[in-house]
Amino acid sequence: MKQRVIYIIAGEASGDFLGAQLIQSLHQQAPEAILRGIGGNLMTQQGFNSLFPMHELSLMGLVEILPHIPRLYRRIQETVKDIINQKPDVLVTLDSPGFCHRVAKAAKKKLPNLKVVHYVAPSVWAWRPGRAKKIAQWVDHLLTLFPFEPSYFTVHGLATTFVGHPLLEQSIYPDATFRGRYGIADSALVLVLLPGSRLGELKRLLLPFCQTAVALSRDYPDFHVIVPTLPFLEQQVKQALDATGLRYTLVTSPVDKYAAFAASDLALAASGTVCLELALMNVPMVIGYKVSFVTYALLKRLVRTKVICLINILLNNRIISEHIQHDCTVKALKTSLVQLLQGQGEVQKCFMQKAIQLLKNPQGQNPSQKAAEVILAVADAKTADRNEL
Repeated sequence: MKQRVIYIIAGEASGDFLGAQLIQSLHQQAPEAILRGIGGNLMTQQGFNSLFPMHELSLMGLVEILPHIPRLYRRIQETVKDIINQKPDVLVTLDSPGFCHRVAKAAKKKLPNLKVVHYVAPSVWAWRPGRAKKIAQWVDHLLTLFPFEPSYFTVHGLATTFVGHPLLEQSIYPDATFRGRYGIADSALVLVLLPGSRLGELKRLLLPFCQTAVALSRDYPDFHVIVPTLPFLEQQVKQALDATGLRYTLVTSPVDKYAAFAASDLALAASGTVCLELALMNVPMVIGYKVSFVTYALLKRLVRTKVICLINILLNNRIISEHIQHDCTVKALKTSLVQLLQGQGEVQKCFMQKAIQLLKNPQGQNPSQKAAEVILAVADAKTADRNEL
């Protein structure tokens, strides 16, 4: 029996996380399989050898990318050449459609029978729906994280499987000693602030979030703020918090992030995956978000969804209060937080658990287990086709 060769490409941190989970499941289901490709630190920790460092592909923004275009082009050529040499049974691309599309398209020209599985669907339900038809031209099977996504692609003849969200695979053991370790009173009302992890988000959200916390603290004297952030943002966040006079705890250790959530009574957060993380920890939340005037004007024309919080999108209902752009004011944010404390928070918790259940695939498997199962089935089908020839 021929060993199956699976070529995996991850181009950014989210893909590296998915790739590491996928490699574990592939090793369990097909220990004899040969895994090749490009990945980051998490994937290499699973014994995966990357063709070149993944961080070379982790570039964002037009201006930032321009100086690197010649090197990226060389890396595309290098990757395609390696795929041709390896002749994999299946090529698995994780997110990063810009790089992956170019690689897969070029590789398929040289290997017409190459099967491609793409893991993480582009958000065509939010904007640029035409991407669904385009991805169907170079992908043989698509794996999605959300249950509402497959119908956007199957209409274009693309085989699509909802595998579930990778957050469900994380081992979360909240540390009940968090308040004690950080000197936070058991009686304190604790608000966790999550103004984002990008500099642009911090620039626009940190000040109104801090001002909202100050306004709320006037009504709740026994009040404490927790702010999980990244080490490179620590000083900027600390400076803003020091100016408020609030009692606060700054958390930069990823190990303590979920413990911080569990220790909190409510959250004020930027939109993004953090909404799902808070829901997993059953923390009632309010969403606030701002972008630049130009970006907002463009997105207002392009974005098709009426809500941006993933919980609201999953439930097709505005369960989580969202305050976007001009509505992202201290008065509006505080009003919604107070409503959580007056009973809306308990209602939110019930709905959030329903949303989390929707993130599980119907078979009850871990997302990476289901993804590995589909990928191996595609690889086996390729091998069967070749044997018939």
